[in-house]
Amino acid sequence: MNNISATKLYIWRTMIMIVGTAINVTLCYVMHSLGLPLYLDTIGTIAVSVLTGCLWGTATAVSTHLINTVFLPQSVFFMCISVIVSLVSISLTSQKKLHKLKFVPLYILIIALISGVLGSGIQWILTGNPYLPGVTDAAAGIAGTGSGWYTALCILMEIGVNIIDKAICVFFAFLLYLAVPRTVREWLWKSNWRQKPLSTEKLEDLNRISVERYTLGGRIFSLVLITGVVLITVQMMVSLMLFEDTMNEEYSATVTQAAELVEETIDADMIDQYLNSGMTNGACDLKNYREAYKALERACRKMNGIQYMYVYQIREDGVYSVMDVDPAEEQTIIGKRLEFDSSFLPYKADLLKGKEIPVLESNDQYGHLMTAYVPIRNSSGKCVAYAGADVLYSVIEEYEKKYLTHSFLIIFGFFIFVTAAGLWVARYFMVRPIKSIALAVDDFVGEDGDQDQSTIDKKVNEFREMRVNTQDEVQFMYEALCRMMSGVAEQMRDLRRFSESTAQMQNGLIITMADMVESRDTDTGAHIQKTAAYVDIILDGLKKKGYYAEKMTPKFMSDAVISAPLHDVGKINVPDAVLQKPDKLTDEEYEIIKTHTTTGREMIERTIDTVHGENYLMEARNMAAYHHERWDGKGYPEGLHGELIPLSARVMAVADVFDALTAKRVYKPAFPLEKALQIIEEGAGTQFDPKCVEVFLEALPEVKAVLEKYNQPEEDTDQ
Repeated sequence: MNNISATKLYIWRTMIMIVGTAINVTLCYVMHSLGLPLYLDTIGTIAVSVLTGCLWGTATAVSTHLINTVFLPQSVFFMCISVIVSLVSISLTSQKKLHKLKFVPLYILIIALISGVLGSGIQWILTGNPYLPGVTDAAAGIAGTGSGWYTALCILMEIGVNIIDKAICVFFAFLLYLAVPRTVREWLWKSNWRQKPLSTEKLEDLNRISVERYTLGGRIFSLVLITGVVLITVQMMVSLMLFEDTMNEEYSATVTQAAELVEETIDADMIDQYLNSGMTNGACDLKNYREAYKALERACRKMNGIQYMYVYQIREDGVYSVMDVDPAEEQTIIGKRLEFDSSFLPYKADLLKGKEIPVLESNDQYGHLMTAYVPIRNSSGKCVAYAGADVLYSVIEEYEKKYLTHSFLIIFGFFIFVTAAGLWVARYFMVRPIKSIALAVDDFVGEDGDQDQSTIDKKVNEFREMRVNTQDEVQFMYEALCRMMSGVAEQMRDLRRFSESTAQMQNGLIITMADMVESRDTDTGAHIQKTAAYVDIILDGLKKKGYYAEKMTPKFMSDAVISAPLHDVGKINVPDAVLQKPDKLTDEEYEIIKTHTTTGREMIERTIDTVHGENYLMEARNMAAYHHERWDGKGYPEGLHGELIPLSARVMAVADVFDALTAKRVYKPAFPLEKALQIIEEGAGTQFDPKCVEVFLEALPEVKAVLEKYNQPEEDTDQ
């Protein structure tokens, strides 16, 4: 399954979509044939949606309604409902809510309400009645149409029908879903991804990615939405304009044909006689007049949209009615003089001369009309009257309204489908891959940039495991980043090797320098090695205890341990006579000894200036300058106290004094371990940082191990 090609994958999904569509169409046809108030046309849609995701689920909904129009023409108008049901099903599946049986009734209720509300609205737009015929008939049979309970009962029955319909659809859809092997189901759903599917935790990490103002997904959604709305608006406006032009042309031709029919039906040579008879008697009893009137009345009823047919004689003082056929009127008054309507005034001269005039638009007491006039000529060719016909613009407007609503419902269904498909493509081909790449690169860089090589290699492997496969620029960027990150990892590996080599050389130089100083004092007994080991022990204890957490970084701890051997570098300027004197020092000699702190600081500061401020030398400077300061402020050279003394110097103070106590010197024997520890403990809070003393005393096994490693046999014998 994992190695199946993209082409075969699309074939599989298309076949599933075809099967889902066939199930929908078949069951809908059966329900329609039986006259039942159910459709069952979303079983396949729900099944395909929860199996394959957005594109094929919504496509199933669209194809179902397009095919259903063969036997149920209005089905296409309800397409948007099935598309929305598909999207709800997909959304809940992706959130893994439909995997919980207790959530299914709520899901059924949600899609039933959506179907009921939208279906009623569409039904009302199409027919003027928001309820299905079967529902209204049943409600009328129970409560009667005049009852106050009729509307409420219709609503309840409509909702009930939709709940039953959707419950059946969900039941059978999930049977189809469960009939598919679990491995196939998981593969179909995960194959939507254009990369390695992300876990829930990773998805949450992606959703937590914050940007300054906009998101790529938001921009794409806005673009798709705005583009869709603009296209729909433009399409509807253009369609309406074309429809209006078509309707005007059609009804212009229709009203002209009606006027010509009047002209053909009336006897032109009898016009004056009809008019004189009407003016005298108020009506015309001539047989051919009555026959013509009846014929035109029947034609007026049959011709689509024709409201009035009439014969008018045009005179200077007005318009005289010869015959006025109005199906709504039982009789017409012959010889009645009418005033010229304002829309006809520009053509009055032509009308008096018997000329043809174009189809006109008028809006008077008779309504908003489209009117056609055709000259009626007698046997001698003289225009004796005009045959007229009217169409109410309300008829045209009703067609326009129907056209707009029907067009909108169809376009809206396709709009939701195209929008959902576009967002699906954007999510899996752009948004999620780019977010995943950004998150992985950010994690690779790290906040502090201080990651060990194994962590870097692991992150490079994880990035490669993403397997972005969009087959476009996103994949090209991903592959380029893969190469870049692999190259960076190799460069970091080379740099670490070089750094380790440099550090080893640096440490060797430090030890050599410290040994040169210490070699002048032949009694120190591996002093620099032991103090460095004690510093390491104390720092490790502080780290474990969480003391000075903001200071105890790996860099600081490493710098302090590396710098420890340089704490007495200033002794290089102390004369041998003072440094190696076996007797008690005089006050002047003690002052000379004390200068090794300031001398050491100055020497290291000059080195710092030379190498442009290496961090480890900063801690070497602090240790050299302040390792004889006291917690109570009575030390030297500056009399600093408490935490004003640099931490590395406070640590070195404990290590230096302990080693001095436990080592034999020319002026004293070595103290027993217990006595040395007692002196250190008594100095906590006065001479030493209490926390440094605490962790040092707690690490007694490690301290003993250092003593055993570096103490010489003659020291043990002398003790």
